[in-house]
Amino acid sequence: MQLYRLGNITDKQSALRELGVESGGVGIISKKMELYFFMIRDLRTPAANILKQDALSIGAELAVPSGVITCEKEHFDCLLIANRKQVEILSQKELSQPFGLKQVAKKLQSFLHTATFPTRIMGVLNANEDSFYSGSRFIAEDAIIRIQQMIAEGADIIDIGAVSSRPGADSVSESVELARIKPICDMVKAEKLYSKALFSIDSYAPSVVSYALESGFGLINDITGARDETIIKLAHKHQAKLCIMHMQGSPQTMQSNPHYDNVVIEVNQFFEGRIAACEALGMSREKLILDIGIGFGKTLEHNLSLIQNLKHFQHFGCELLVGASRKSMIDHIIPTPVEQRLPGTLAIHLKALEHGAHIIRCHDVAAHRQAITILSALNRGEK
Repeated sequence: MQLYRLGNITDKQSALRELGVESGGVGIISKKMELYFFMIRDLRTPAANILKQDALSIGAELAVPSGVITCEKEHFDCLLIANRKQVEILSQKELSQPFGLKQVAKKLQSFLHTATFPTRIMGVLNANEDSFYSGSRFIAEDAIIRIQQMIAEGADIIDIGAVSSRPGADSVSESVELARIKPICDMVKAEKLYSKALFSIDSYAPSVVSYALESGFGLINDITGARDETIIKLAHKHQAKLCIMHMQGSPQTMQSNPHYDNVVIEVNQFFEGRIAACEALGMSREKLILDIGIGFGKTLEHNLSLIQNLKHFQHFGCELLVGASRKSMIDHIIPTPVEQRLPGTLAIHLKALEHGAHIIRCHDVAAHRQAITILSALNRGEK
């Protein structure tokens, strides 16, 4: 007899099939192999005691402070630890319980039905002279050469913007932005490059967005979170995808002492509101992409918390985008010039993929394609 400890099993059902588990057992056992952690804030004390007992009765666990059993306070924070099968059972049990547990049950159930999306790389191209990384700045014919290069390197999406959104960036008029982007849009349309990759317009100016969509672009990357209904209506009219990014403040003010009581909860609330606005204007969730907005009105701690808890946002059923390419959060961890931040970028992005990201927005397409391909091979090799 031989025994050895296994590492993480990424594709649980494939591992079980390879072992020879019968088909009916694959679905049952795989649910027991996936462990969930849920932080429940401000749960009423009677609810915590009920949930604790119900969790223990099915082999799960609710970690609670010592004062819960003696009801020292009216509310407590708790940590639910359960596998997928236990979450299914527990969420059904709590639907009939009082003290707000029905609401807990419904929230738990929302995490059991997440959509599956492929991993995609979004290459960045800036048609301006003000972006924080000079290696992403291209204009006119040089931009088309760079676009073709990124497609050859493995970019699935090309994100083009003509206005810098770095902290403290100067505002640019809509007419100037359109003048910068128009020649690139014209060349993309003339050479039908949109047939080789999905083109994204990084803008929230209606005239710019409209021109790009009419040139074959199929995605709007809106750093303002589609606060202007005109942008939502344009996306719906052209059947384009819409990326909703979270930002606290504006590029001019966002890094002036950003503050959150709980960044995950507040970003979640923002997405709830914006998704509702999009659906009210006819868009489906399949057309929406959510971007947590790394560095947009967030401290290092906020950025780290959002990446570490990225799986939380999967309950919306939308693709999740993370863009930390060469950003200052790397410099805040270990002082590094922008030109030398590729290793840090790869570390953040690979961790984001492990935590549930679907789209990685980056300046270095070839390096990311290689790293993601290797990560995928490693995950397939886990038994």
